[in-house]
Amino acid sequence: MSNEASYKDKKVITIGIVRELTGLSERQIRYYEERKLIFPERTPGGSRKYSFADIELLMDIAEKIEDGVQTFEIRQEMMKDKKKAEQAKLRKKMIQGQLNAQFGIRKA
Repeated sequence: MSNEASYKDKKVITIGIVRELTGLSERQIRYYEERKLIFPERTPGGSRKYSFADIELLMDIAEKIEDGVQTFEIRQEMMKDKKKAEQAKLRKKMIQGQLNAQFGIRKA
């Protein structure tokens, strides 16, 4: 697997395009950033850049907001999901290490 980010994770989309793709206003998008739900990159000139993964996340956030979920609750859920993903990654790494040790496989 390459160290380069997949096309889904590359931050190359401007806020105007995100607005068009999601139907959200620029104010809504900025609000979700203020509430620490989305993390665009900034260009040297200060413009926000988003990824396709960010767009999917924004759509999910907007749907939850529409269903009456508060931004605090969304952030808590995101933190739990991130922690679970990190634990799963660590577990996978530990199992791989145990398998490598069992079968005498060494990384070069």
